[in-house]
Amino acid sequence: MSKIIILMPYFGKWPFWIELFLEGCRRNSTINWHFFSDCGLPERLPANVAYQEMSFIEYKQLVQERLGINFNPNNAYKICDIRPAFGFIHSDVIRGYDFWAFGDLDLVYGDLRAVYKESYLSRYDLVSNHATRVSGHLCFIRNSFLMNEQFRKIPNWKEKFSDLEHCAVDERAFSKLFVKHKNLPAWIRKPLVWLLYPVSRKCSFIERYTTPDGCIAWKDGDYLFPKEWFWDGEKISNSFQAEPEIPYFHFAIWKKSSWNNLSADQYVPYIEDKTYRFSSSGIDMIER
Repeated sequence: MSKIIILMPYFGKWPFWIELFLEGCRRNSTINWHFFSDCGLPERLPANVAYQEMSFIEYKQLVQERLGINFNPNNAYKICDIRPAFGFIHSDVIRGYDFWAFGDLDLVYGDLRAVYKESYLSRYDLVSNHATRVSGHLCFIRNSFLMNEQFRKIPNWKEKFSDLEHCAVDERAFSKLFVKHKNLPAWIRKPLVWLLYPVSRKCSFIERYTTPDGCIAWKDGDYLFPKEWFWDGEKISNSFQAEPEIPYFHFAIWKKSSWNNLSADQYVPYIEDKTYRFSSSGIDMIER
């Protein structure tokens, strides 16, 4: 079984759903997570989740030392831009793993191994959950010299990483290294990429439909999305139908818009015998 570690620099304050996130990690016991954070050691930290206490200033210094660039943003969100270089920056942490990954915290996990089966992972060096770009909310990258150095092929990568503003490097400039001719029909694009771009042959881009109300249409091509999503700690479903292989539910759009009025102190605990319902109104618990 491939060894996987998900790298999670996160600074500031834990979100009110952190217990749900961590429970999802716990249920995926064959995968490891590593936090670099100043939020404080969470209660009930799962055995497969490591917490490394580090301030945002210290993390910026680490990046500067490892990459040899000026990296001094005011906002920790800028860290998303350097995600393609995580394998190089954190080479000591990922030693011994077959894959490393980056991802978001505004989600809950389903059964990851049910989706990312060994027979599937063994074929690829990069696994994205979007069809035509790298998925910032979760992307797996093989721990190899070839893949850990790919970020250096991003045009003007030092300038992009050093820019104080967020540039969406992980989902845009990094994607362009692997996704070629994305506006062509798939029946033309796929054989063309196979012939001309060897690195892209080992990349998987599949739309998993994890993020409602976003810019990517639903499976039927419409922009009507499930209004409610359900999570029982292991399985994810939604108000359209039960989805047996949803790797995670990403509620970023609701968090940024509809949830803005929710109290930051609205802490949601994980309770074993409850199912959690997610909607644009927030998170509530229902009986199983």
